[in-house]
Amino acid sequence: MFKSSRILLALSVIFLTGSASSASADASNVEVKIIAFNDLHGHLEAPRLSLFVPAANSVGTYVPAGGAAYLASAIKSLKQANPNHAVVSAGDMIGASPLVSALFLDEPTIEAVNAFGIDFNAVGNHEFDKGWRELLRMQNGGCAKFTQREPCALNKQFPGANFGFLAANTFKADGQTLFPATGIKSFGSGTQQVKIGFIGLTLKNTPHIVTPAGVAGLSFADEAGTANALVPQLKAQGADAIVVVIHEGGVTNGSSESSCPSLTGAIVPILERLAPAIDVVVSGHTHRSYICDYGKRNPAKPFLLTSAGQYGTVITDINLTIDPRTHKVVSKSADNVIVQGESFVNNAGVTIKPSADYPRFGKDRDVDAIVTRYADAAAALTNRMVGRLTISVSRRSAISGESPLGNLIADAQLAATQSAEHGGAQIALMNPGGIRADLHVPNRGGEITYGQIFSVQPFGNNLVVKSFSGTQLHRVLEQQFKRQSNTDDGPRILFPSAGFTYSYDLQKPAGSRVSAMRLHGVPIVDKAIYRVTINSYLANGGDQFSLFNKGEHISGGAIDVDALEAYLRSHSPMTPPATNRITRID
Repeated sequence: MFKSSRILLALSVIFLTGSASSASADASNVEVKIIAFNDLHGHLEAPRLSLFVPAANSVGTYVPAGGAAYLASAIKSLKQANPNHAVVSAGDMIGASPLVSALFLDEPTIEAVNAFGIDFNAVGNHEFDKGWRELLRMQNGGCAKFTQREPCALNKQFPGANFGFLAANTFKADGQTLFPATGIKSFGSGTQQVKIGFIGLTLKNTPHIVTPAGVAGLSFADEAGTANALVPQLKAQGADAIVVVIHEGGVTNGSSESSCPSLTGAIVPILERLAPAIDVVVSGHTHRSYICDYGKRNPAKPFLLTSAGQYGTVITDINLTIDPRTHKVVSKSADNVIVQGESFVNNAGVTIKPSADYPRFGKDRDVDAIVTRYADAAAALTNRMVGRLTISVSRRSAISGESPLGNLIADAQLAATQSAEHGGAQIALMNPGGIRADLHVPNRGGEITYGQIFSVQPFGNNLVVKSFSGTQLHRVLEQQFKRQSNTDDGPRILFPSAGFTYSYDLQKPAGSRVSAMRLHGVPIVDKAIYRVTINSYLANGGDQFSLFNKGEHISGGAIDVDALEAYLRSHSPMTPPATNRITRID
């Protein structure tokens, strides 16, 4: 969920559960490497991101990172270092993807990851963006149609994933898990054989952050309780070590201390309840890089915690030493490795180049061929000019909670639905989670392409016009400040279209924080009816805005990204709107 183009990598962590000398000297021990990544989000082409890394002169530098062909090469390089290896992904491999993958229903990403040669993917929330039936197709292959887009547009024999999806806490109505809960991989043979058990978990909060229709009929159980119940089963199957791969995560302040004393977020209460028999927790979701010896933070929980950032820019190299006689892990270590990509010019006009001080990985030919095939097929659409902007537009929030890009999108959605034919909308509201990138232009009056606006709005939501009374509209806006737990990110401020204004005060009691709602300067009347445009995700109660379900449906509209394209075309060159529609009193 969190995004940054500048990530300070955590230092490697090495710690022992036994004697260092005995662990290294005992020839009967088995060394196993676990290679992990998370939150790839279909970023097949180099994502034009730079990571900040230390340097000998203490100043540090930025290096380009990411790209599926480079990630594949990094994985293969790590595999070559130890024949005893497993590769896992901690979710959001697909969903919220750039156009090259999303245009083809993320089939290109599955094909590319097939070529990586991985073992398991713990299903994340974005894997449900197109619904759980489409997710089953991602695993099983085939060309059954579950979305508006046509499947198998290029590959008429889409094979599905050659690795296993795991979802231990995701249950269907019949009580069975949607995907297997666990997997086991064996290494060595005879008295030297060891087994590692993997538990895959999806964050329990998934129903509140995905389209409700996408998870209809599913339930998501408690993460720690589910994992703990599976530990005895894996031990009974001979697992010498247990690795939890979970699509949930935390945030650190970049401290180099291996215990991550500043670690916060939804992962912490889960970790505090996990069984101490678990050896490693591979996490994701927050798009942060960290490695923690959690036992230093809580000695009762002696596991290693890792996360590898986002978009394939980082990969985690985890090494376990296992004693096959005692069936114990005697040492653990991990390092976050930068997947250096190719040079690019950033928005400030600075060329970001790979550094010779860090490992370099060439392009994997097989994966590069897959990416090139789909990129070529998408090129005409990706490069099509849709309009011009006088300056770049940011999704970064102002103190009010608005953002220039959010307001621009709301204006576009209102324009697409204002006519009587399309619903006669008076107000549009846009959710911040539906905006996945900024709109950058190379210079004033710069061209904007379809590929750029697709990266901003990759979900393909339809616009929906619903009617609400003034009272209902007030209650919807009050839901912006509802917190489900202490680990919530806080208010989810909806971006309003031009002409709709209001104030809020977080010091006021819940239910009375929003005031002074006006439409073109006229106060909103409690009993009056207003026609409001929202996307289909919100219309179904997404982002915990359950009261959007209460509105009366008036009309369906265009796909959100098409509305943005039409608006940019008709208003070019455009100056981004100001963030003056919401007033934060407190």
